[in-house]
Amino acid sequence: MSGSKINAKQVKELRDKTSAGMMDCKRALTETGGDMEKAVRFLREKGLAKAKKRQDRSADQGVIESYLHIGKQIGSLVEINCETDFVARNEGFLELAHVVALQVAACNPLYLDREAVPPDIVDAEKEIYRARCEVEGKPEKVWDRIVSGMLEKHYQEVCLLDQPFVKDPSLTVAELLAQASARLGEKLEIRRFSRFQVGEKRE
Repeated sequence: MSGSKINAKQVKELRDKTSAGMMDCKRALTETGGDMEKAVRFLREKGLAKAKKRQDRSADQGVIESYLHIGKQIGSLVEINCETDFVARNEGFLELAHVVALQVAACNPLYLDREAVPPDIVDAEKEIYRARCEVEGKPEKVWDRIVSGMLEKHYQEVCLLDQPFVKDPSLTVAELLAQASARLGEKLEIRRFSRFQVGEKRE
């Protein structure tokens, strides 16, 4: 499909899905021959690439956002940083902070990212997965592949940036952050978070 056949309805649909700019959406559709799924992936990869280029910048502005679940039994606090005070007051940035706080309350991540998971925890998980492979009679030659897949799933459960976004599971929180970074034109990062639940036991 040529660029001339890309219509406004397609561009609007892609923009609604990704929040990318009109010209970026049209370019993505043109590059992918009008394939909507490929165009979404194209824009996500582009956003991630741009976000990586911003990683060396300093992000020392931002907000601390809170979320309190209905019934006031579960709550969270999240610090999200950006580069400028201007973006820190931006409605889109504030909305991002809110949904990340919601994510923390709803999905209870234990770590920010996989690099934050202690090595002894990773080793213990691997041992559990290997033992499971043995008990289930899996061929030993495929254990490493199975263990790797199970560890990846574990990261998606316990690491905030690897978790599927609660409002759109086709996105990870890292991808959500990268998309917002692309829209706002600044480095964005989740600095820290805490989750609280009434009655939870202390460590």
